[in-house]
Amino acid sequence: MIQPQNKNGMKQISTLFLLILLGYNAFSQTEANAKDSIDQSTGEKIKVGLMSPIEIRAVRASKNYPFTQSLILKRNIEKNNLGQDIPFLLNQVPGTVVNSDAGNGVGYTGLRIRGTDASRINFTLNGIAYNDAESQGVFLVNLPDFLSSTNSIQVQRGVGTSSNGSGAFGATVNLLTNEVQDKAYATLSNSIGSYNTSKNTFKAGSGLINGRYTFDVRLSSLKSDGYVDRASSDLKSFYVSAASITANASLRLNVFSGKEKTYQSWYGVTEEQLTTDRRFNSAGTDKPGTPYDNETDNYSQTHYQLFYNKKFNSKWSFNGALFATTGNGYYEQYKADQKYSSYGLKNPQVNGIAITKTDLIRQLWLDNIYFGTNFSFQMKDENREIILGGGNSQYNGKHFGKIIWAQTGISKDHRWYDLDAKKTEQHAFGKWMEKIGKFHLFGDLQLRNVNYSIEGFRYNPTLAVDQHWLFINPKTGVRYTDGGYSSFISYAMANKEPNRDDFEAGATNMPKHETMHDFEAGIEKTFKRLKVSATLYHMRYKNQLVLTGKINDVGAYTRTNIPSSYRTGFELETVLSIFDWLEFNNNIALSENKLKNHKEYYDDYDAGGQKSSSYEKSNIAFSPSVVENATLTFKLPKNIEARLISKYVGRQYLDNTSRKDRSLAPYHVQDLVFNCTINPKKMKSIELILQLNNIWNKLYAPNGYTYSYKYGGELVKNNYYYPMAERNLMVGLNMNF
Repeated sequence: MIQPQNKNGMKQISTLFLLILLGYNAFSQTEANAKDSIDQSTGEKIKVGLMSPIEIRAVRASKNYPFTQSLILKRNIEKNNLGQDIPFLLNQVPGTVVNSDAGNGVGYTGLRIRGTDASRINFTLNGIAYNDAESQGVFLVNLPDFLSSTNSIQVQRGVGTSSNGSGAFGATVNLLTNEVQDKAYATLSNSIGSYNTSKNTFKAGSGLINGRYTFDVRLSSLKSDGYVDRASSDLKSFYVSAASITANASLRLNVFSGKEKTYQSWYGVTEEQLTTDRRFNSAGTDKPGTPYDNETDNYSQTHYQLFYNKKFNSKWSFNGALFATTGNGYYEQYKADQKYSSYGLKNPQVNGIAITKTDLIRQLWLDNIYFGTNFSFQMKDENREIILGGGNSQYNGKHFGKIIWAQTGISKDHRWYDLDAKKTEQHAFGKWMEKIGKFHLFGDLQLRNVNYSIEGFRYNPTLAVDQHWLFINPKTGVRYTDGGYSSFISYAMANKEPNRDDFEAGATNMPKHETMHDFEAGIEKTFKRLKVSATLYHMRYKNQLVLTGKINDVGAYTRTNIPSSYRTGFELETVLSIFDWLEFNNNIALSENKLKNHKEYYDDYDAGGQKSSSYEKSNIAFSPSVVENATLTFKLPKNIEARLISKYVGRQYLDNTSRKDRSLAPYHVQDLVFNCTINPKKMKSIELILQLNNIWNKLYAPNGYTYSYKYGGELVKNNYYYPMAERNLMVGLNMNF
């Protein structure tokens, strides 16, 4: 339910929806005469007589753009979709490292590409920005089983081409759902596996009605106990899409929603527990006796997307989109020995004695709406492509906290903070590509105007923020293609505003925006049975925000701008068809990721205050110098396919000091996947999937954190780790009608 403060926003959305609907009668009934072809941005077949989805082309790179890219098509998504979250499908993309709080890929998950986390990766759903407006993070737990509605995913590494939403500092990830199915269909997908994990999905579609109308629906339920103790997930979602499509125009409405309830597993395990009790979960243990049974995260998120595509002639087309994303939820915690003063309350008196602390149960709430418009005009012929686009968006977020129970002195549902935030953005971009002989010249210029205001923070309610940025992000490059060869060079600049937590640094210590210059060069060669591509990149940062351990002027540990840092790397991808029945895919990412003149701060409990250590050049945290992926695919008789999937990740440092005693050990894991397809007479197909993860039972952790302090004359370090599951099994059955 949307709170009253969002009524004006919804009124604006309703007006814009009406304007586009009024334009519906302009749809042309003209039938196309062209033959089916492949859309290079989506990898999908363009249907005869129907307009292909163009909403994604404004943000995706075509095959001739001078950027590195990976395209994952529907058939590969379906072969791997047993319930694990989106990052685990992207695990084989070069330079990618994934993690899971619960340890088995269900619930809260994360990914890094080229060492950058999701807050620096631009995510879009059908071209609509998905990153959270304030944290800029990506919480894919709010999109349970979204892969079952996804037709293709494009990953651009580096800055890539201009997109909607926050700036890309490591990659862009674009998911497309708007595929047109010719015929009616229905699919039942069920999977079960280790840790009481199960996924149940029903999908159905009308196909094309009267050659023009189409309707699709999906219902999903996903549950798991998690590998980590009590790291359970109860996830539900639906997806509905309706469209009217002709040769020259289309109108589509998407509504999809996710609801999640996950038991918190955010704290990790200590270095000792990693070897003695790696499934331990400290969440809920503030409660005396057994852990609190409702130490959970609860959130619902619903997306509304309306697209209008119009083809004016053989060259020019238009895409307009209206969107709104609503979110509402909280996480609940049992907290022991809490000071009344921490909640803005006076100490109560009991029999004339002041009570200073109490046990309590609290809920931290977020109620928000994000809405806006995107548009693009696109011109394309044999030698030229021009895209002019932009958009306008607004985010309204209401942050508040409730105490729902206390031992003494606090009334039920007491609110101890109630703070709003607002963020608006206007952006515009122009892209131009010109073919001259064997060269494709490319230019791209983006403008972003961002305003962000915060009423205050939970621990600092009087610290208000009102910031404005105007970013200019140019990109240019050239691709040369000759026969089986293709090569490119490119330069791109990106600017990115700080996130919400960065502003808790205090009024006199406000963070600066980050700037990154991305230089890339690549070459690709296709032989009869071999395809090889190599990419060199150098990503140079100015004022990158990193954790240093420094306490700011309001007593918080927030990120600090570092004047100079860089990432330099080499990525090699090969696809070798050894025989018709045997294929080998391999990619390796080698990189150097450095901070210059880094200063680490740590608390001094002996003398008070903080001390520091300086490092002339140190490794950036969570940036392994080696990431390698390999897949050996066997195509066996009777429609059976077997894949041996390998992953190696080099050492990752938990902070920016390059200290080995504050790091994640390298790991090498392998999974085994079997797919078997049966074609019965009265069904389209039945597919059996068996996935054995971590077949050699490796004990590893891809994520963690650390903090240090001086006590008793010694520097004490505390490392925490998020362990992944040991050997585990998932089995799936997909029935297609």
